[in-house]
Order: sequence, then structure tokens, then C-alpha cells
Amino acid sequence: MQAGGAPAAAPASASAEPLSGKVSTNGSTSMEKVIASLSEAFMAKHPDVTVTYDPTGSGAGITAATEGTADIGLASRDLKDSETGLDATVVAIDGIAVIVNNANPVSDLSLEQIAALYKGEVTNWKDVGGADAAPVIVGREAGSGTRDGFESITKVGEDAKYDQELTSTGAVIAAVAANENAIGYASLSSVGSDTKTLTVGGVACTEETVLDGSYAIQRNFNMITKQGAELSPAAKAFIEFALSDAATEIIANAGAVQAK
Repeated sequence: MQAGGAPAAAPASASAEPLSGKVSTNGSTSMEKVIASLSEAFMAKHPDVTVTYDPTGSGAGITAATEGTADIGLASRDLKDSETGLDATVVAIDGIAVIVNNANPVSDLSLEQIAALYKGEVTNWKDVGGADAAPVIVGREAGSGTRDGFESITKVGEDAKYDQELTSTGAVIAAVAANENAIGYASLSSVGSDTKTLTVGGVACTEETVLDGSYAIQRNFNMITKQGAELSPAAKAFIEFALSDAATEIIANAGAVQAK
């Protein structure tokens, strides 16, 4: 991303005059690991700055940026045409992992099979190579950036039929881990050994496949700011830091890929 390289020199000038104050961020729960890692490194570099994070979901984060109740909104989806007067800065790219219980024998599904499961067209795991059992369809609540990205890419849209709609990435992972017949989706940066991550069309969800575009279900991690609003020097420097070379490894260690 061309915008990512431009601000790289800015922190040097900022260091001449120590930064202080508070930077409030609000939004996507999927961005938690990325924002936490960036915040920790940024506060270590600028001890007089406090960066806060309120995990409210992408829709609420965009609203917070619009209303000025947060310096930076966090959205794990792109802005809609109706969400005007805002700027979205892509700081990272994240894969949306499709997850099942560790006891589920299924290891790979196509986009079409995933869509059929979420639309209720496949009503037994045995029809896609699994056990003779009804799938339990788990996902995020309306307004979630992860849900928006997943449903858009799989072309499920408004036809999705959920058994459970949960309000955080962690809750989806926990629900799938607790039910042998469950299927869900979660940010690559959040999944671990508690669940099994499926390959999609034979392609694993990894940082490498997200970066080269071969993994189909991926989306942007955005920092949202209000057009015309004057950001504090600390908030401006935090966005610049997220785009700088210093943040590349930090974002990678948090499970995403820097957007550069």
C-alpha cells in the first residue's frame, strides 16, 4: 500500500518533542492481538502516552470514529458507501479462518461447501465427508466486520442460518471448541490449538497465503478516522507507527500481515 510507506520518517521528528497524552481506540474484536501488540510497542517507545482499546465490534468502532468518542475506530471490514465522512487506513491484512471442533474428521471444504453449510443447504456433516450428524452453525453478530467479510466472500449474504450468533471472536472459538458438530469462523490472528482450522479449496490459512492472495477468505484491518477532525500528535504518531517498518514484525507476530 503506497500510503503505508509515506509516513515512515515521521516518528523521527516526533521523537524530538516527547509525545504525551491518551490515544483511544474502539472497535473490532478481531483486531485485539494486533492492536495490543502495536500499543505495547508504541507505549514502550513513548512512555508518556497511553493507548486504550475498547473491543466493541467493527460497527461500533466506526460509529465511535464518526461521533468522535474515540480517536481511532477499528474495523475488520472496509467502509460501506453509506459510511461517509471517514478515512480508512489499512494497517494489516487478515485471513478469516474456518474452524471446526478438533474431533471433526473434516479437514478441507470448498467455498461452495462452506456457503452451503451456512445457508442450511447441507444439513448433515456426512454430505461433506464428516460424521453422520447435523452441523451447528456458529458465527458473529450483525455488525461484526468478521461476519461481513465472511458472508461477502463466501457469497452467503443474508441467507445465512445461524444456530449461534456471538459477540466476540473468543466466544466463537470457545463455542466451536465445546461442540463436536460446530463450525465457525475467526480471525487467523486469534485461532490456536483449541480448534481445527480447515483448508479452503486445499489452501491453508497462513500469513503467507494471505499475503500472496491464494487464501480466499481474507479482509483488511482498518484504522478509521473522521475527515476534518484534528488528530492529536499522539494519535497521528500511533497510526504512522502502525504503517512503519518497525511494525512489520510486530503485526506478523500478532498473526496478521502488514499492509504495505
